[in-house]
Amino acid sequence: MSHVLVIGGGPGGSLTAMLLARAGIDVTLLEREKFPRYHVGESLTSSCRVMMDIAGVLEKVDAAGFTSRRGALLRWGAEDWTIDWAELFGPDVRGWQVERAEFDEILLRHAQEQGVDVVEGAHVKGVVFDGDRPVAAEWVDTGRGNARRVTEFDFLVDASGRSGVLAAQHFRNRRAHEIFRNVAIWGYWDGGELLAGTPPGGLNVVSTPDGWFWVIPLRDGKFSIGFVTHKTRFIERRKEFASDDEMLQALVEESETVRGQLAGAEFTGPTRVEQDYSYVADSFCGPGYFLVGDAACFLDPLLSTGVHLAMYSAVLAAASVIGADSGQINEREAQGFYESLFRNAYARLIVLVSGVYEQYKGTESYFWLAQRLVREKERYDRPNGAFAEISAGLSDLKDAADSRGTSAMPELIEEAAQARQRADENAPAGQTANLSALRIEPSDLYDDASGLYLVTHPALGVKRARPAAAPSGDHAQAGR
Repeated sequence: MSHVLVIGGGPGGSLTAMLLARAGIDVTLLEREKFPRYHVGESLTSSCRVMMDIAGVLEKVDAAGFTSRRGALLRWGAEDWTIDWAELFGPDVRGWQVERAEFDEILLRHAQEQGVDVVEGAHVKGVVFDGDRPVAAEWVDTGRGNARRVTEFDFLVDASGRSGVLAAQHFRNRRAHEIFRNVAIWGYWDGGELLAGTPPGGLNVVSTPDGWFWVIPLRDGKFSIGFVTHKTRFIERRKEFASDDEMLQALVEESETVRGQLAGAEFTGPTRVEQDYSYVADSFCGPGYFLVGDAACFLDPLLSTGVHLAMYSAVLAAASVIGADSGQINEREAQGFYESLFRNAYARLIVLVSGVYEQYKGTESYFWLAQRLVREKERYDRPNGAFAEISAGLSDLKDAADSRGTSAMPELIEEAAQARQRADENAPAGQTANLSALRIEPSDLYDDASGLYLVTHPALGVKRARPAAAPSGDHAQAGR
């Protein structure tokens, strides 16, 4: 039985660890912080329910009493449009608005209960490689006098978030998307209200000429309010104010919509600022390792899909390790399965976000683009059906379970290429969209003829719809 090391105890790392432990695999998880700890990213998609159910932690999250979320209302440009998941897909299709400190701790403690060896206060300093395969991690145990430790493993799951132990620190192969060099400033209010017509517990997104606001209803009448704008504009505006608190409250006052939503509410702070630089690594996996969630890619938060991508990649990573460890598939196939499905999910979302950022094209354009990015073209009677499916995270789950493999996604790849070209043509002088990393031909790693797909019952793993193709060339060298 293999030993897996997971770096990072956020939703992606915890979910990967608990899924592997439930499959009988020996797992160690190193987390730099002591939980509970604050984190942004409070709005969760419906797909997260599905993935937490697979890991057996759904009941605990439901019992925590977080605000139930049925969708979103976007006031974007000159239009409003509502995405009501429950209305479109049924009452069980809902997410949450969560306080991440509590939510993340629920997941981490559940991983411990599943048998994961969790070490908090573990600062990973580096990864040791044998050739191109990682074999050990060097870390400092801050809870025991900064003692230096070395942990060996058979597989590594890097869920270290934006710090990126592998992609940012070791390989240095992340590419930033220049047009998404945004900054977020946010804080909290007691009191507030959602826009009329918002699905119960839903997210509001309100555009402005310089960016957009999020309005998230948390428990007990608390609201999370944030503003996202380009780095250049943020720096210009920040000079006008004595503090971040003053800037955030002034931005709220400048928005007629958000000002009205917070009429009579009390600002409680604190105000936080974070660079929302979007990026993507050149590869999401390699011999013996998988990058999960923000360790692999970071997407602009417009559609609140960060936790979805973290959890989706966690399920794929766990299934890939289980499949390779059990001999269902070889490691080369596991890498291709993971890379193709995770990168397709990221590509679809960034293409959709790129389209929505063109604020004045109208909902008809957004909904048409979404329809192009799902496989079944005649599925929805309502024009916003495909957009709702993607924003709920459901399209990715369907793709992973599709036995046709990634060869069924040529239109997505072509759409990504077209979006890159449009963004480059429209970018300010000296800037490009730099979306070239979205282009991935499934044959780069993934053997279409294998027809690999995700299974969750009776156990998590990877199955093959068709017999494996005869090995040739590099494929003959697959496996350990």
